[in-house]
Amino acid sequence: MNIKILLVAILFSVSVIAQNFQGKATYKTHNNVDFKISTGDKAPNSDLQKQIQEKLKKMYQKTYTLNFTKSTSTYTQNKELEQTAQSGGVQVMMFGNGGGNDILYKNVAEKNYINKTEVFSKEFLVKDKLTNEEWEMSGETKKIGKYTCYKATKTKEEEQVSSIMTDGETEEKREMVTVNTVAWYTPEIPVSNGPDMFWGLPGLILEVHEGKRTIVCTEIVINPSEKLKIKEPKGGKKVTSEEYEKIVKNKVKEMNERFRSKRGKGQSINIQIGG
Repeated sequence: MNIKILLVAILFSVSVIAQNFQGKATYKTHNNVDFKISTGDKAPNSDLQKQIQEKLKKMYQKTYTLNFTKSTSTYTQNKELEQTAQSGGVQVMMFGNGGGNDILYKNVAEKNYINKTEVFSKEFLVKDKLTNEEWEMSGETKKIGKYTCYKATKTKEEEQVSSIMTDGETEEKREMVTVNTVAWYTPEIPVSNGPDMFWGLPGLILEVHEGKRTIVCTEIVINPSEKLKIKEPKGGKKVTSEEYEKIVKNKVKEMNERFRSKRGKGQSINIQIGG
């Protein structure tokens, strides 16, 4: 009888610990951007290209915080000043990244997510199901900080979009490409979660290499002294991920039309992000 009581007490204690388990992880990201610019029949302007490419690189170096429990999380970008890359009369602005106001909420137990984001001063609440991740597990390991991490990979086909603007006219080039993803996760933090939309491994994902994008965890705090508040974001127009993608595409098209008259003749710009 006493053994049964002791077993119940142990199970209750484990349950309470699981319910109260929380963590906070900091991630740094960067994304390589292919950027080509030429004027008329001239060869690409290598100096201008290098200047803008370097500024774009810095624009994509961002810091995020993942607050997580066993089943839920919020992923937010740390507050930063709005960034613009401008050189030689060519200006590139970041649209749809939301800055420090975006909130990505994931519930890995229920396999859904809510992304509160802002595009052109309008708030959206993107609600949809998490995509089932088909990871290929590996026995390969490495240390990230004090944690032993295991390698997992996956491959997917996705559409890559390149925008070419000549004399104010924008042409989109679309092609299917193979994107390889490598993730490093640690079972020492037993949550099936990770940065951005990554999840589905038996441990917290600390590092991701996907195409030209890299995400690396730089700090982890387990059960911080100040309790974290992880709640579903509210407000904004409710849309699905497919509806949101169409809205963004139309907005970008409107912006291209608006800037058409400001472009000089014979100038050609080719921008490719991701992939």
